[in-house]
Amino acid sequence: MAKLLAFENKNRLEAGCDEAGRGCLAGPVVAAAVILAPRFKNQWLNDSKQLTEKRRNELRRIIESEAVSFAVSFVDHQKIDEINILNASFLAMHGAVDKLESKPEHLLIDGNRFRPYPGTSHSCIIKGDGKYLSIAAASILAKTYRDEFMIELHERFPHYDWKNNKGYPTENHRKAILEYGPTPFHRKSFTLLPAEQLSLF
Repeated sequence: MAKLLAFENKNRLEAGCDEAGRGCLAGPVVAAAVILAPRFKNQWLNDSKQLTEKRRNELRRIIESEAVSFAVSFVDHQKIDEINILNASFLAMHGAVDKLESKPEHLLIDGNRFRPYPGTSHSCIIKGDGKYLSIAAASILAKTYRDEFMIELHERFPHYDWKNNKGYPTENHRKAILEYGPTPFHRKSFTLLPAEQLSLF
């Protein structure tokens, strides 16, 4: 496992930012912002997609207990439909930064695009969740909080298998949409079914 960097510039207070749920057919997009102490170390901290669910949940407890500051922000499916998923992702990240108890001097953003946060510089880092500890930490919080939300929704809408697919477009998820139709939590602006099935929808 490659060693992740603690900061881009050690002379400033940096927050890592990441989101989860952009590619889902249902549910919110969730973003997190995390400020870690410069001496923070953990051998398992990495991009959330590279970790097991058990490991992510273990790391979430560590991050929340040891971070200088952390925050999580949800933007729901209705807002996603209203402003599109890219803008909703930016809005969620801004919301997470808004809620940080310590004001960062710079943001490390996972990905290649971001809407500047007022009064704070930023760097966009492609695959940043595999390069910087704070972005990896943010990816874990965003992922675990969103997964938790979708598992709770699964109890209300068990046909869609959200406890396993978390709203992503799996075969089981799409079969359920075809059979039962969309729920109030599905994103109407997304293609819920492939074109060849739309006539049946």
